[in-house]
Amino acid sequence: MKITLDIAKLVEDGRLTPEEAARLKGLAAESTGSLAMNMLVGFGVVAVALGVMGLVPQPTVAVVLGGILGGVGLGFVLRGERAWFILAQICLLAGALMLAGGVMFMTKGSVTALLAVTVIFAGAGIVARSGLLIALAVLALSATIGARTGYMRATYFLAIEQPAVTVLLFSGLAIAAYQASKRLTADFARLSITAARTSLLLVNFGFWIGSLWGDRLTWFVDRTTTSRFAPVIPAWTFSVLWITVIIGAGVWAARADRPWVLNLAAVFGAIHFYTQWFEKLGATPFTVLVAGVTTLVLAVGIWKYNQGKTILA
Repeated sequence: MKITLDIAKLVEDGRLTPEEAARLKGLAAESTGSLAMNMLVGFGVVAVALGVMGLVPQPTVAVVLGGILGGVGLGFVLRGERAWFILAQICLLAGALMLAGGVMFMTKGSVTALLAVTVIFAGAGIVARSGLLIALAVLALSATIGARTGYMRATYFLAIEQPAVTVLLFSGLAIAAYQASKRLTADFARLSITAARTSLLLVNFGFWIGSLWGDRLTWFVDRTTTSRFAPVIPAWTFSVLWITVIIGAGVWAARADRPWVLNLAAVFGAIHFYTQWFEKLGATPFTVLVAGVTTLVLAVGIWKYNQGKTILA
């Protein structure tokens, strides 16, 4: 857990003694002076790699450069070079992204390639202690079952091809990651929590899409059979289950003192409300007014709850 404290202000207010302040400062990272050098070298290395890729735009080049950058970062991490920790993370992150991009381009985004990218991101994330790479690993896994986003002519869209599978798969992953975080050391517990949180986002996305269009379970029928013969989970089922899960998660989060989960439940509760409200009643001045008032009440409730709370990093 990371906490930001204004040491000078706390000493002025008498809430911290000068001795305690000195001790806290001593616990701070000793290598902050090398941060600028780390970042300059890291960005320089990445810029050179991108320049080479621009001159020779081939996926094999991306794979090779990604492997080299990742290897350099991994070397710094394994040697325990704290002074070059930021550089190591930059190299690992850039290397993993280049390697994954090259693999995806070479294989035209096959499921096997997506699984390989998931492993690359997860492995690099664990080595680099990078929550970003762990989150990308979970997102890459979701792509294996058809989850994706896109942009077209000032329009953004979210696609979840298999809402039911998405909900089940990432609910299980979220629970497993959360339980694992209780048994791991601080660094790895943080990564597990990141995986669990990303999974919860995908679970809610699955419910959201399912609550609008339902889910035709095409994987229950033979590939030679038309999809209209596949069983269907109706949209109302997703809608009811979603609000049930949101309420249940919110109650658990409040009792377990998990502000992040409670805030997530509140946000998606509002999204669920808005979606069903306007889907059923349409957008009229009255419905917009009621929706706005409801949202303001919810926002005040979240603000009141978050006062004095610390959101775990």
